[in-house]
Amino acid sequence: MPNPKRRHSQQRSAKRRTHYKATAPTLSVDPETGETHVRHRAHVHEGKLYYKGKVVADPAPSKA
Repeated sequence: MPNPKRRHSQQRSAKRRTHYKATAPTLSVDPETGETHVRHRAHVHEGKLYYKGKVVADPAPSKA
């Protein structure tokens, strides 16, 4: 497998990495609960799991 004969300069490496930027996650407000959450992710509010404004999982103990 071919290997580089000479080392790449720091400037050359930095030019390649100029577009690697950290971006802030997009946040949304749930219409049902008013909770701020990351978009396209389920979130917990008062012990219930919500997704798209609907309860997906309610861990209430079942009475048997």
